[in-house]
Amino acid sequence: MDLSLERMQLALKHLQSPAGSIPAVQVVGTNGKGSIACLIHHGLMAAGLRSGLTTSPHLVSWCERIRVDDALIRIETLRKILESLQPVVEEHRLTPFEQLICAALVHFDQQQPDWLVLEAGLGGRLDATTAHPQRPLIAVGSIGLDHREHLGPTLQAIAAEKAAAIGPGAHVVSGPQEAAVQEVLEQRVKAMAGTLDWVDPLDDTWTLGLPGLWQQGNAAVAAAALQWMGRDSGAIPDAAIREGLAAARWPGRLQWMRWQGLRVRVDGAHNPPAAVQLDQERRRWSADRTPQNWILAIQAHKQAPEMLNQLLHPGDQAWIVPVPGHTSWSAEQLKAHCPHQAEQLKSAVNAAEALRQLQAEGWPPTAPVIAGSLYLIGQLMETGLVQAE
Repeated sequence: MDLSLERMQLALKHLQSPAGSIPAVQVVGTNGKGSIACLIHHGLMAAGLRSGLTTSPHLVSWCERIRVDDALIRIETLRKILESLQPVVEEHRLTPFEQLICAALVHFDQQQPDWLVLEAGLGGRLDATTAHPQRPLIAVGSIGLDHREHLGPTLQAIAAEKAAAIGPGAHVVSGPQEAAVQEVLEQRVKAMAGTLDWVDPLDDTWTLGLPGLWQQGNAAVAAAALQWMGRDSGAIPDAAIREGLAAARWPGRLQWMRWQGLRVRVDGAHNPPAAVQLDQERRRWSADRTPQNWILAIQAHKQAPEMLNQLLHPGDQAWIVPVPGHTSWSAEQLKAHCPHQAEQLKSAVNAAEALRQLQAEGWPPTAPVIAGSLYLIGQLMETGLVQAE
């Protein structure tokens, strides 16, 4: 990883600024970025506008990262674009993420959607999506402590990295943030002579296609962004916004699935703020304090002890498994860091083995939850998990 913006800017200049004239809403934040991007994307489609969406990471196929309306980029098209980009990649030393963003913009240039929806990667200041020259609108998801090794050790530092994506005159939409984050956002917007809307979570009169109470906050940001996008032309009526938010689907987020016919929940929560949200949701489905079985895969650079302290209640048990293809926390490491929870932790070579252990013991009355990494969920989708009816 080589965080920089100049190389990406030079690469896009070399490519004659693909999709450079198409306005984009850039989605930044720590948690909820993918959901906000998905909700905006569906709102645009419901209004009859064409939307180009790029997100990360993917679950099963790289093609999930680039789509126009409902159509994912075809693998042959993606391969052809990436091959054509190789001279630029080599000259400017682009990272894999930067290559994908370049490929997305080339694809969007060919398809000419009305709007682009660009989900930022790690930060904002040096993110590849920030190299797009037309970003009049910035949608901000919840900002918390994550990727501290790249973005800084404090909440203020992380917020500053993400807020730096806000360019001159941009309009910014955000839900409630921690006081330190709010101050950083307000200062950046003022410095850039932009405008800022703070929005509260939507109420229960809204139907959302994405499950989880926290999606009301993400949907409020998406709805306000869509209202701003249609402010002059009237091209995005409120009815279309409601229709789009209800139609949105985003796999791997608090989703019911089946393994060998048995129901499980999956969620991509991979940091302490997301663990707080998942715990709040668990308290809604398990108000009677029924013990919960967890299968958790957490990358080694994540704050696993804090996540464990948030998720595990008395009586719960958790199988700790590796994140496929990544250095991960082990059960033994977590027992050393969380001795008060050591008896609740078990180890398995992979998630499938943990599921088999649960099956052998008698499937629990409360469905197991698989969480900690979207990479884990994607791998399971390739090897046995299927969407529940």
